Amino acid sequence: MKKLLNLLTILIVLTSCTPTPENVQESNTLPPIYPDYCDVTIPQNIAPLNFLLRADCEAIEVKASDITINTRGNEAVFDIDDWKALLQQSADKSIEVNVSALINGQWTAYRPFTWQVVSDKVDPYLTYRLIEPDYEIWNNVQIQQRCVENFDVNALGHYEKLENRCMNCHTFANQNPQLSMMYVRGPGGGAILNENGILSKLNIPGSVYFGFSPTGRYITYSTQKIIPAFHSDPSKRLEVYDSESNVCVADMQEHRIFTSPLLSDSLKFETFPTFSPDGKYIYYCAADSVSLPHDIKQLQYSLVRIAFDEKTGTIGTQVDTLYHQRSVCHPRVSPDGQYILYTVADYGTFPIWHPEADLQMMNLQTGKIDTLSIVNSAKSDTYHSWSSNSRWFVFASKRDDGLYGKPYFCYIDKHGKAHKPFCLPQAHPSFYDNNLKSFNAPELGKGKVPFDVEDVAKAMKKESVTFK
Repeated sequence: MKKLLNLLTILIVLTSCTPTPENVQESNTLPPIYPDYCDVTIPQNIAPLNFLLRADCEAIEVKASDITINTRGNEAVFDIDDWKALLQQSADKSIEVNVSALINGQWTAYRPFTWQVVSDKVDPYLTYRLIEPDYEIWNNVQIQQRCVENFDVNALGHYEKLENRCMNCHTFANQNPQLSMMYVRGPGGGAILNENGILSKLNIPGSVYFGFSPTGRYITYSTQKIIPAFHSDPSKRLEVYDSESNVCVADMQEHRIFTSPLLSDSLKFETFPTFSPDGKYIYYCAADSVSLPHDIKQLQYSLVRIAFDEKTGTIGTQVDTLYHQRSVCHPRVSPDGQYILYTVADYGTFPIWHPEADLQMMNLQTGKIDTLSIVNSAKSDTYHSWSSNSRWFVFASKRDDGLYGKPYFCYIDKHGKAHKPFCLPQAHPSFYDNNLKSFNAPELGKGKVPFDVEDVAKAMKKESVTFK
């Protein structure tokens, strides 16, 4: 009996072992991995690029330099300590990745691909909003912060703690986690300002999109009356437009609001303001007013700027137009002041449901425009922010299915060349297949913010600081 049990044990062990490649058939095609991590440039501090093979395979083998993964099924998951050691020794070098799969009893070795590891690190924290992809409802909204060096996630805003309110736009000042702001909408809501972990609630009337000045003393923001409308065209689904919109500046020290006739022209729509890193300009988008919604396709926003003096808190007297070939949204200047990144679409200011929406990057010294062909897809690519070293930016893309937005990272090298972007890695390679929320408005930060959702819930009960 004992001999029989030993034999059964040996048989179980043998049959449970993961097969290793033999009699391998060579393929000249890249492996159908998801997310698409083939031939991408990655920062030295990114979390493991776990992936799955889009194939009905019995087992896979993955070799990346000194790391070998043999596993049943179709998922490749790296040990995080091995991964960190690999990237540490591969800084500014290329890693060749070989993938083999056992399919219908036959091993196939796919064409190798590379990971170019750069020592230019990406800011280690990413905040984003998780929201239903259609955007016409905002139930169960969350704002999360994720460490991109591992898979740690914490909640900054959660519908269960905040009476199922709408939340949006957690934005850093200069990627600084000690100074940031987010909005909680609805009765009794306001802008939740984080100053070194001390939260206050601000009543800034009508504020929607905003950005901090370099010192943090000022924010520039837009006020608008937002109207949602539904398309009969299923590729666009939802349109959002402004029936009114202006740009203002709020002095965070004196709690006062001011603007200029050039930023609040009744014959124009002004929106998406942001300061330049040196505080000398406010960049924003402006369009001549049209009859809405009838003439929505004629609504064309230009990229413009106006001077600003942060020492005196005064707005300039001339508006300069930088770009007006397509409708522009979401301008963001790189921290080094060299580039401005923005979204272009055929019309309007709501590119989420515009499949033609792409990113462009302008060199502010030369005026040269890069259409970022290696970055853009056939679906919406938008909502972007820079890393503090100006070598990386993150954006939201619907390139997979046209429905769910996901964060993608793109490297801009010292010559200004953009490299193929890659999707935010997850602990489980099937995460995106099972996730039913869109990643919206991703923002990079240099560190973990010193508050969480409980602190935000407490701040919501405070009296609002009123601006005049």
